[in-house]
Amino acid sequence: MSTSAFGQVTGPLWKTLPAPPAMPHADKSGLAPVNGIKLYYAVFNEQGAEPVILLHGGLVSSDEWGFEVPLLLKTHKVIVVDSRGHGRSSLGDQPLDYDLMASDVLQLMDHLKIAKASIVGWSDGGIIGMILAIKDPERINKLFTFGSNYNLSGYKSEPSPSDTTVAALFMTRAETNYRKLSPTPGNFYLLKKSLGKLYSTEPDLKPAAIKMIKAPTVIACGQYDQFIKAEHFLELSQLIPNAKLIIISNVGHGGPLQDPVGFHKAVANLLDK
Repeated sequence: MSTSAFGQVTGPLWKTLPAPPAMPHADKSGLAPVNGIKLYYAVFNEQGAEPVILLHGGLVSSDEWGFEVPLLLKTHKVIVVDSRGHGRSSLGDQPLDYDLMASDVLQLMDHLKIAKASIVGWSDGGIIGMILAIKDPERINKLFTFGSNYNLSGYKSEPSPSDTTVAALFMTRAETNYRKLSPTPGNFYLLKKSLGKLYSTEPDLKPAAIKMIKAPTVIACGQYDQFIKAEHFLELSQLIPNAKLIIISNVGHGGPLQDPVGFHKAVANLLDK
């Protein structure tokens, strides 16, 4: 048995999937016209210092940051985004790919008149953050990735054993939230299909390009990540000059939900250093 970030006695945290709390009230939110779609964003602590953009993982929405936003907005201007096709954002006609989603974030920054921001990315969000740090280094202050691979070699051939109930809960919750938030509530299957095609070929970031990342970077992962090999995170951290590897104990791919206090501590150690 173990104790969660909030003191409740639980089983192994990596076998749990806590629901995030509701987001605090945003200073502003809207749908930005970028790359032929409408991209949802929300801004918290608009007058805060050093903007931070939070990028979520696949199949979910920015609402997954419900634990992190209240902690982070105490010290930073915080922007959350629903990636194209996710949450409240439209999918558009172009095939999903990480370069396109990175371009969406860049155009959102232009729309919000943000010259430079730090990126905190979870899973797919971290991949998008790496692409931004590679292609638009002058726009990225610091980079924090959690559970993000840089190419297909990072995937485990078979996910490590986990509670199948958690996997089923994730999919059920993802579909329910999609139907609640999406402008096309009947298209969850289409999003799954689009992501499946994306995951069969990407990410495919080249080591030579990754070595060009200049932003102070943390590569973080859960001790029991179910999908990505532990050695892959180490390889990635060693490719980026002066990057730091942080392993959050007793959590899996859902670390920001499973141990929000531990996750925030790792984020704050980078952003506020």
